[in-house]
Amino acid sequence: MTQGFDNELYVTEQAACIRNRMKQFDCRLYLEFGGKLLNDFHAARVLPGYDPNVKIRLLKELKDDAEIILCIHAGDIEHRKIRADYGITYDADAMKLIDDLGEWNLSVGFVVITRWENQPAAKAFKTKLENRGIRVYCHTPTKGYPTDIDRIVSDEGYGANPRIETTKPLVVVTGPGPGSGKMATCLSQIYHDHKIGINAMYAKFETFPIWSLPLKHPVNLAYEAATLDLKDFNLIDPFHLEATGETAVNYNRDVDSFPILKAILERITGSSNIYRSPTDMGVNRAGFAIIDDEATREASKQEVVRRYLRVSCEFMMGMTDESTVNRADRLLKELSIGVEYRPVLVAARKVAEESSAQGETTAEKDSFDTVNCGAALELPTGEIVTGKNSRLLHAATAAVLNGIKTLAGVPDNIQLLSPLVIEALGNFKRKTMKGKSASLDVDEAMIALAISSALTPMVQTCLDHLHELKGCQMHLTHFPTPGDEAGLRRLGVNLTSDPVFASHRLFVE
Repeated sequence: MTQGFDNELYVTEQAACIRNRMKQFDCRLYLEFGGKLLNDFHAARVLPGYDPNVKIRLLKELKDDAEIILCIHAGDIEHRKIRADYGITYDADAMKLIDDLGEWNLSVGFVVITRWENQPAAKAFKTKLENRGIRVYCHTPTKGYPTDIDRIVSDEGYGANPRIETTKPLVVVTGPGPGSGKMATCLSQIYHDHKIGINAMYAKFETFPIWSLPLKHPVNLAYEAATLDLKDFNLIDPFHLEATGETAVNYNRDVDSFPILKAILERITGSSNIYRSPTDMGVNRAGFAIIDDEATREASKQEVVRRYLRVSCEFMMGMTDESTVNRADRLLKELSIGVEYRPVLVAARKVAEESSAQGETTAEKDSFDTVNCGAALELPTGEIVTGKNSRLLHAATAAVLNGIKTLAGVPDNIQLLSPLVIEALGNFKRKTMKGKSASLDVDEAMIALAISSALTPMVQTCLDHLHELKGCQMHLTHFPTPGDEAGLRRLGVNLTSDPVFASHRLFVE
C-alpha cells in the first residue's frame, strides 16, 4: 500500500499547535479529544500509513504537561450501548481504555459520569471504579442548557457540578463515543477554574473532517460515511468564511453549537476576543501530514464502499433504517462508484456463483444450511485468494487458510489441516457440544492450526505469516458467524459482507 500519511510530521505539527494554543491564552487548556484515542482504524484506512495509535504518541510527547479526564454518559451505561468495532458496551470500553493507556504508561486521572441521575447501572459502574481506586465525579444535566446563558454560567448551572482537582496546564478530555459529555465537562471546569482565579480555556482536537481539504474530498466524504448513524454532514464553516474570507470544512454539530459555545466562553472569561469560528476553536493538523493525496483519495473511496456495505447489513439485521442506507448510497453516487469498486467483493461473489453453478452445497441431511457462500482475501502483495464453504470449513476459514499458504509458498494442493482432524472436531461440535453445524469457523480453525503446528513444521511456517493479514481486506457473500467475526477481528482483517444470511436458520450460534 502506498504511504499517504507521515506520522512523525503529524506528531510534530500537532504538538506544536497545541503548545501554541496554550501560549496564545497563557492558560490551562482543556482539550476535548474527539474520535478514538486508541485504535483509530477509520483514520488508518482513509489515510494510508496512519498509525492507529498516533494520538498516544502525541500524548507521550505532551506527557509532562498533561493529565487525562475520561467522560462517559450515564445513559449509555444504563442502556448498555455497544461499541460496534469491539462488540463491547461503552462502560467496558471505558475500563479497557484505562487499561490500554496504562500499558502506554499514561494514566487516567479522573472519570466523569455525565448526565448523572442516579441510574442504577451507572451507580454500579461508579462503585466498581471506586473500589479499584479510580476517582469518579458525577455531573448532572446542566440546568438551562442550551439557551439560558445566565443560568448555565452560574452556581446553579456549571457550578452545581463538583470541581475536578486538575493541576497541569493541559487537560485532555476524552470518552467513548459521541455524546459522552466531553465539551460540557470542559466548560464546567473552565467555570470553576475562573472562579478561583485560574485562567482556563477550551480547544477541540478532532481529526475529521479535515478542515484544510476540500468539502467533497473523498477523505471528508468518508467521514460522513462513518457517521451516518449520527446524521452528521460536512459543510463550509460559515463563521470562518465571514471572519476571514477563507473556506474551511467543519461539520454541522460544531457549526450549530458554536454561537452558544462562544457565548458561554465569553460569559465565563469576560472576554469577547476568543474564537471567530469552530475552525478557529480546533487544533487539527492532520491535513498537513498528508504526503500522497491520490493514495488517500483511493483509500477513502474504498472506505465509503465499506461503510455502505456495513449499513446495508445493519438494515437487514434491523439495526438501522432505510434512510441511513440511502445516505450511504448518495455518498457512493457523489464519488461515481459502486460496490464493485471493492475488488474482494467482486472476487467473493464470483467464487460463490461458481460454487452454486457447479451444484456444490453445504447441505447436510438434518441441516437448513443450503446457502453457497464465497470469501475473498486481498494479501499484502495485492494477490486475491478465495474460499468457499463446505461440509468441513466456513468460506472465511478456507480463504484465511489459502491466504497463509500463499504467503508461506505452500502449494495449493497441500492441506494444512488433516480431514481426519476436521472430522473429529466436527463430530465433537455436533455430538458432544450439540451444535447445529460441524464446519469450522475462523476462531476454531486457528486453534486447530496451533495444535497441529506442534507436530507439523509446515503448519508452523504458515502460522508465522498470520500477522501479515493485519490490515488486509476481506469480503464475504454472507453475514459472518460470531466465530468468523471474532477470529477475523483478532487477525486485524478489514471485513465486509453482503447483506445475505448464510443459513436458513433464524438463530445462528
